[in-house]
Amino acid sequence: MIRWHGLDIEAEGTGISKPLSRQVNLLGHMLGEATRTHLGDAVFERVEQFRVQCKKAVETGDPAPREAVADAMADLSTEELKDLLHVYTTFFHLVNQAEQREIIRINRERARHSGPADWPLGPGSSNGYTPKPRPESIEAAIKTLHDEDVPLEEVGSILHQIDVQPTLTAHPTEARRQTVLHKQRDMAQQLTVLHSTEATPDERAEALDTLYAHIVFLLGTDEIRAARPTVRDEVQQGHYFLYSTIWDTVPRIHKDVQHALRSHYGDTADVPAFLKYRSWIGSDRDGNPNVTPDVTRWTFQRQRRKTLVHLHDELTDLRDELSLSSRQYGLPDVLRESLAADRSNDRLPDALADRYDREPYREKVSYMMAQVEQLHDASTYDTLEACRLDPRTDAYRPDDLLADLDVLVESLEEQGFADAATTGQLHRVRVLVQTFGFHLAALDVRQHSKIHESAVGAMLRAAGVTDDYAALSEDEKLAILTEELTNPRPLLRSFEDLPDDAATLLEVFDLLHTIHQIDANAVGSYIVSMTHSVSDVLEPMLLAKETGWGTHTDAGFQAPLDFVPLFETIEDLAHAHERMIDLYTHKAYGPHLKGRDNFQEVMLGYSDSNKDGGYWMANWALHQAIDRLGQTANDYDIDQRLFHGRGGSVGRGGGHTHQAIRGLPASVHNGRIRFTEQGEIISFRYGLPEIARRHVEQIVNAMLTTTALPRPEAPHHDDEVAAVLDTLAETAQTAYRDLIDDDEFWSWYTQTTPIEHISQLPIASRPVSRSDDDDVAFDDLRAIPWVFAWTQTRFNVPGWFGTGIGMAEAMRQHDNAREILQRLYRTWPFFRGALDSAQREMARARLAIADTYAEEGPDAPFPEHLHEDFDAAEAALLDLTGQQQLFDNSPVLQKSIRLRNPYTDVLNLVQIELMKRHRSAAENGSPDEEALLQEALLLSINGIAAAMQSTG
Repeated sequence: MIRWHGLDIEAEGTGISKPLSRQVNLLGHMLGEATRTHLGDAVFERVEQFRVQCKKAVETGDPAPREAVADAMADLSTEELKDLLHVYTTFFHLVNQAEQREIIRINRERARHSGPADWPLGPGSSNGYTPKPRPESIEAAIKTLHDEDVPLEEVGSILHQIDVQPTLTAHPTEARRQTVLHKQRDMAQQLTVLHSTEATPDERAEALDTLYAHIVFLLGTDEIRAARPTVRDEVQQGHYFLYSTIWDTVPRIHKDVQHALRSHYGDTADVPAFLKYRSWIGSDRDGNPNVTPDVTRWTFQRQRRKTLVHLHDELTDLRDELSLSSRQYGLPDVLRESLAADRSNDRLPDALADRYDREPYREKVSYMMAQVEQLHDASTYDTLEACRLDPRTDAYRPDDLLADLDVLVESLEEQGFADAATTGQLHRVRVLVQTFGFHLAALDVRQHSKIHESAVGAMLRAAGVTDDYAALSEDEKLAILTEELTNPRPLLRSFEDLPDDAATLLEVFDLLHTIHQIDANAVGSYIVSMTHSVSDVLEPMLLAKETGWGTHTDAGFQAPLDFVPLFETIEDLAHAHERMIDLYTHKAYGPHLKGRDNFQEVMLGYSDSNKDGGYWMANWALHQAIDRLGQTANDYDIDQRLFHGRGGSVGRGGGHTHQAIRGLPASVHNGRIRFTEQGEIISFRYGLPEIARRHVEQIVNAMLTTTALPRPEAPHHDDEVAAVLDTLAETAQTAYRDLIDDDEFWSWYTQTTPIEHISQLPIASRPVSRSDDDDVAFDDLRAIPWVFAWTQTRFNVPGWFGTGIGMAEAMRQHDNAREILQRLYRTWPFFRGALDSAQREMARARLAIADTYAEEGPDAPFPEHLHEDFDAAEAALLDLTGQQQLFDNSPVLQKSIRLRNPYTDVLNLVQIELMKRHRSAAENGSPDEEALLQEALLLSINGIAAAMQSTG
């Protein structure tokens, strides 16, 4: 564009697509113009000079240009460094949006050349249509089932098996402010206009002006929040996505299923609510003292009220659509009878009754809207108890609303409007009610096993049963818990004399009981983190019993709640199936399990297992644990759903969910799955409607095909394969533990990485450590900041370390290891996924930059160890995958990394300079300078997070 005289991005030279290249260049020119105008020519020239020098260092392999940049930064003031941070961070916000638009463009391009087989313009038509569905789409899955001769009735049965439950969490991995997110979303819309072939010149000009204005304001917006967000802020953030893109995506996915069935089977099947969302936001108590019972109560109330408002709006749209006149089409009997019942129980205002006298469908919807209004009014009390006691609360349930909607469906079908009943607003409302009910997303509660042990100990002490429950053996604990769970009488008549922690935990159970009475669908699972034993699961059961939540039968105690063990350490994963056998066969748990129709959810922790055992041992231990849990559930006739606690980064189990599903053992492909989605992953996957739809359709595709189609025997059941992988994982774990257990390591890590400053970043309500002490030890540090700090330095250790020595040792001990690993990479989704994730993190790593961080820390052998393993890992990966360079098999991501590297290098160099100055200011007792530098450091952390598209 002639107008914009800005940064010369030179995107064409990176090999990215021409459309993306044009967008990146345009955005770079606009940013440069904004920088010149609002920050001055000097800042602009500095930005461009540093980029060119760092790019030269990358291309030539000569560190001298990069060292010159670092030297120049040493002469700049802190304010001048902050200007650099603002410009470079803004650049990455822009590039990230451009890349998302490019993903959407590519998907739309593929969709235009595919489509349903019954498309009006079929094969041979002038639009270039071919009947091949888009890869990993819902239609591709349905076509595969059809091609495999799976009958329609069986497809319907499979759809009823599918149970997908993404779970949103408030884990602190979204570094961007809401203000920045909103600006990015609007900029994405302007980029869409510019890309549209139908946009007029005036529309393009307006889009350019709007885009430039957003860039100007983004450049002048504070990247760092003024204060740490509260839990209520996090709830509102989660609700933004649930009530926008997620709310709209779910009906769209259902419609995609129906279209695919018609396309390939010529008919549809009954499609149940196979996709439901859950949330931890406002109810996850593990390590977050800010999640109080009051906050959870407020979260439930907000969700119920807002959901009823949204449903009322949807019903308004439905009433507008259903304008059929009884004078033209008559009145079906089922609708006449339903309206008669409505009129006998209630009356519409005269104005509405007169208006819809000849429009029975609209009259019926008006009665439904009146019921929803009554429900909303009953939900506005300050206390949940008042809401529970209001008779209106129980007068109209989601099933009642669905029954009324079915009356409309049946009536329309009788009158010859079946298509309208299954494709229009009526279909959308039915799906929304089936999926979200009146509660939006069921709330899980998670709490650490030690907290339950402490609360139960306090109760037993107060009841005179035992003074030191925590000191008892597991058998002694189980004896007491069994006695109390099988005894109908309560332990205590009052909780008044209990310690505050115990009383608060009992208040949580009492709250969940009340919520369950109002809407049973609103209460999710009760998750016990760091589960080590059977008593860890029975303890919260006893707490539920003590609050009167549950029933006693002749067999024992049953609670209307799923108690979910969470296995997180390598040791616990190895014995998870044994713990579940102990639980399934335990006298006190059996009756509860029977009351839940033998349904059991089990959660697996990907973050802490990696922090505990390193990358390869975590992956291997999880895969084996999953397989054993699946086999155990089958052996004991348990309807099991696994809940995967996956983080956003590779070091915390991150990656493409649909690929992870395909990599799961066949023993757990029963159609059920849960997984966490958190932080910047929520923003990425659900920030734009097109991305959200693609994300969900890939998951549904994977679930349909893995549930329906037979799979070969798992490779790791072969003793030879298992031996090779055991050696790889065990050797990698030993190297990892040798690294982190070294007496000098923790001091080196805390001084080399910006972990000290990450803990000050106001991005979440939850503390970064489980300890209240200022001096945090490795065991107390949460997995998120652990990974976050490594990512900032570009070491990316949690996502690959141990690969080199592990591969080498596997090949040394096993003569045919190389051939086995090559075969596994070609044929086994699990191993291919693990290896590709490791090479992704290695491709994103920049050891030349990481070494610069290390040079500012204490002398230690760790950088040398990391280099040695990286070099060995790279050689092994290239050999096994047949590539010339890392990520040759993923050229789009490879090119994106190349585009980003010079800019990210500048951000790293600024951060290193700031860390040096901050350390000096702290040593010299300059609190004002220290505070200024701290602010700049937080800005640098945000910038690198944007550049890496990853935090923790």
